[in-house]
Amino acid sequence: MRDYQWLHEFCLNRFGSAAALEAHLPEPLSPAQLRQISDDRYLSTMALRVFRAGLKHSLVDAKWPAFEQVFFGFDPEKVVLMGAEHLERLMQDTRIIRHLGKLKSVPRNAQFMLDVAREKGSFGALIADWPVTDIVGLWKYLAKQGNQMGGLSAPRFLRMVGKDTFVPSNDVVAALVAQDVIDRQPTSQRDLATVQQAFNQWHAQSGRPMCQLSMMLAYTVNH
Repeated sequence: MRDYQWLHEFCLNRFGSAAALEAHLPEPLSPAQLRQISDDRYLSTMALRVFRAGLKHSLVDAKWPAFEQVFFGFDPEKVVLMGAEHLERLMQDTRIIRHLGKLKSVPRNAQFMLDVAREKGSFGALIADWPVTDIVGLWKYLAKQGNQMGGLSAPRFLRMVGKDTFVPSNDVVAALVAQDVIDRQPTSQRDLATVQQAFNQWHAQSGRPMCQLSMMLAYTVNH
């Protein structure tokens, strides 16, 4: 595996200048900013991620105002009361995407967030306090405790809300394989721990957020 200096120089050569490189890199929110996000916004974003999975994002996004309406602004206290009959009625609502499994995930994830809030004070506190040096642990937690948050949904949800995370996209995985960090898509806990260790090393060498390192790695893959 190559060190951060190689990664930095590769990206500098690709973009031509440090300023051009920085302009293409995301900036995560601070823990304080993550704490300020209300739980209804976390639930809305989680639901958005669930509905985007496997569907055209623009299609889902265009219908999202209707989702906000039918799910009471994604207030977890209200959403958690939505029973089977309510969800069956939503299956007749042409303004939204009528996928029963995904619709069912919303009240289930509302209960998850309420459970976290009772323990931590808010869902945002959990997200803010989780160390980025064990971000794969947060993916695992979200996948296990949440509903329909497996695969890439957990890291993509975290990226959407502004939590610093790398995302094992196809390009990032290809770059990790090229760096001999892994030899396949990381799905086992062992492979994920190996990837986390590699990112932790680049993070320590550079001081850069994981999301920036992730994007820089993706840039090393030929397009």
